[in-house]
Order: sequence, then structure tokens, then C-alpha cells
Amino acid sequence: MSQVQWSSRLGHVLAAAGTAIGLGAIWKFPYVTATNGGGAFLLLFLLFSFTLGVAVLVGETLLGSQSQRGVLGAFKKLVGPNWRWMGYMGILCGFCIYSFYSVVGGWTLGYVGFAAMGRLNLSEGDALTALFTGYVSDPWWPALTHLLFAGLTWWFVQGGIQKGVERALRWMMPALFVMMLLLVGVGLSLPGAMAGVRQLLLPDFSQLSGQSVLDALGLAFFSLSIGLGVHTTYGAYLPSSQGVLRSGVWVVTLASLISVLAGLMIFPALASTGIDPSAGPGLTFMTMPAVFNQLPFGQGLALIFFLLLVVAALSSSISMLEHLVRFACEEWGWSRRGACRVLTLLIMATGVPVSLSFGIWSEATLFGKTLFELLDYLTSNLMMPLFGLVLTLLLGWRLGDKMLPEGAPPLARFALLWCWRLVAPLLIASILLRGIG
Repeated sequence: MSQVQWSSRLGHVLAAAGTAIGLGAIWKFPYVTATNGGGAFLLLFLLFSFTLGVAVLVGETLLGSQSQRGVLGAFKKLVGPNWRWMGYMGILCGFCIYSFYSVVGGWTLGYVGFAAMGRLNLSEGDALTALFTGYVSDPWWPALTHLLFAGLTWWFVQGGIQKGVERALRWMMPALFVMMLLLVGVGLSLPGAMAGVRQLLLPDFSQLSGQSVLDALGLAFFSLSIGLGVHTTYGAYLPSSQGVLRSGVWVVTLASLISVLAGLMIFPALASTGIDPSAGPGLTFMTMPAVFNQLPFGQGLALIFFLLLVVAALSSSISMLEHLVRFACEEWGWSRRGACRVLTLLIMATGVPVSLSFGIWSEATLFGKTLFELLDYLTSNLMMPLFGLVLTLLLGWRLGDKMLPEGAPPLARFALLWCWRLVAPLLIASILLRGIG
């Protein structure tokens, strides 16, 4: 598999950007930004994205490009066999995330169906809340849409890197931008929309707190899908480390642009309709349909919005399955198609109880958490920060200069090395301590 490569540098950038641009950029960024001071929080988020985010993303990619291996093989080859546990943790983390991410991805498919059938033509918050809770707690429909979402992901990945993953993301990413720009244009044309734009873009530093800084740091880290080795897997399909730093900056730029566009898509529409953008995680499924119901051509706009979420979700799930497939092919000698089939069946089987944890199994808890909440907590608060912390320390203090990307300017190489050594470990440690606390 080490001889398989991206057809171009653009293919790698789009794929890596697709990994970073998931549901979080569309539904999480707007409400977290709204609750933390708007424009001031946005500046912090961008600062952390272009420092911590670039450093860790580039470091993960360099592991793959310099070893020509997936995450487990990269640690064995470059650091030593005693560090295989880091690779296994990255694989386990990816499997756990994909198990519950596929369920949420299935919700987006379900809501595409609701929008197409006109079932979202509701204005009352209580009615939309009842629709959402009734759907996710149903024992059958969310499980079926999870299976369909996992099946779609399998379809794209089983075709290979160039004819499957790269080809899919070459049309998914432009489609994502086009749909977002359409919805941004509609939102900005609404009366009172500029109030939402001001809330998003004008800094009000009086609303910032220590918690806001930690929220911006955590959002920058997790929104780029760093901390589980996916970018190492994608880096393994690069011929060398030449241009990795430049590609990493492009990936962070595209991911940040999508987040800002999501804010420009949602804030003006909410300001025009008088809905509070800090409504929380339920904003997407329980609030946005009410916004579209008050707009001209609302049903069509709702359909476009949820199709947008499907594309965003698939762009991330494709990378997660490819991460697992590379491991199975490289370490166990499986064929790509066989690995895709077996791993997809495992994800399908694991995702069903995750889906049921919103309904008939909601009372089954461990440490006070449902299965969905437990998987989310373990991956986001423990496994990903621990992976990122150990990775940056290894890059900065053990592997050092030999891991720096070829062709990068001397100043950039110096900054990257010291970010690995000091800045990134300190910032990631604060995320880890916050998660433990």
C-alpha cells in the first residue's frame, strides 16, 4: 500500500480538508462562538488554529510522509516498536469516533428525508423538539439511517485512494462551498441580517473569560480532526515531505473558512428571525427548520441545508474509514475491499447500540453516561488530547530536526520545531487537564 499515492497535491489538500470539515464546523462552531463573545472568540479560534492546529496537523502528516506507513507502522518505524501503543490508541480512537459519528451522520440523512417530505414546515419550537426527540429515540429509523450512512461511506472508500476517496472529495468539497455560499447569500439578504454579521465579526473582548480561551483552544484542536492519526494515514500517500507545511496551512485555511462561512450562514438568518444563536447543540436539528420556515422557498432551503450536512459528515467519515482500512491492510494483510466490508459491518453493529442509547437503552449508563456520551467523552477529552500531547513531545524532543518538512523556510522550520517542543504540549495539556477535571 505504500506505493499508492494521491494523484496530485490538491487531492491530498482536499481530502485532509474534508477530514477537518465535518459536522462540527457547521453545527458546533456557530453556537459555541455565540456563547463566547462572537468576534472576540472568533479571533482566538483562528489564532489557535493557525498555531497549535497547523503544528499538530503538519506533525501527523509528516509521520506518514516520512515513514510511508499508516499510524501504527509510522510509530514503529520512526520512534520504535515500544511506541506501537500510540498507533493502537489512534486506531481505537478512530473506531470509537466513527461508531457514534455514523449515527449522527444518519440523522442528517433522516432530516434530508424530512425536508423532502415537507415534515419540517413547522414554526413552533416545541413541535420541532418533539420531532427531533421522537426521531432519535425511535428504535428503528435512526438505526436504519446509520446503516445507510455507513454504507455510503463504504461505497466511496472501497474504490481506493484515487478512484474512491480522492474522486469523491474532489466533488464533495466544491459542492460544500457552493451550497454554503448560496445559503450565506440568502441569509445576508434578509432584513436585520447585519445584526448577526456584527455579532459574529465585531470583537467584544468584555465577553471573553478564561473558559472562553479554553473553549477556543478545544474547538481549534478538535475541529481539525487532529489527535487520532488520520492525517498520518493521508500523509502516507504522499511521495515525500516536500510541501507538507504549505499543504497544512492550506488545510487549516479551508477548514477555518468553512467555519466562518457557517457563522455567516446561520447568524444573519437567526438575527432576522429573532432566534437566539446560543441555543446549543440542538440548534441544527431543532432550531434551523424554524428559521427556514420563515423564509421564502423555506422547504427548498432546508433541503439544501441538510444535504450540506450530509456532505460535511461524509467528508469526515470517509477519512475515518480509510484510517481503519489502511491499518487492517498494512498490519493484517487484508485486501482493501475485504477490509472495507469487515470494518463497515463492525461499525454498523457498534453503531446500533449507540443509536439505541438515545431511546430504549437511554437508562443503561456507565459512570453516569450513556454509550454515546461515554464514547464521546473518552475520545474527545482523553484519547485525542493524550495522542496529541505525546506526539508533539516525540516530534520536538526525540525526532527533532529530521522530521522537519523539506523545502520549508528556515524561520518556519524553527517556529514549527519550538511549537512542537513547548507551545503545543502546554496548550494540549490544558485541554487534557480540563477534560480530566
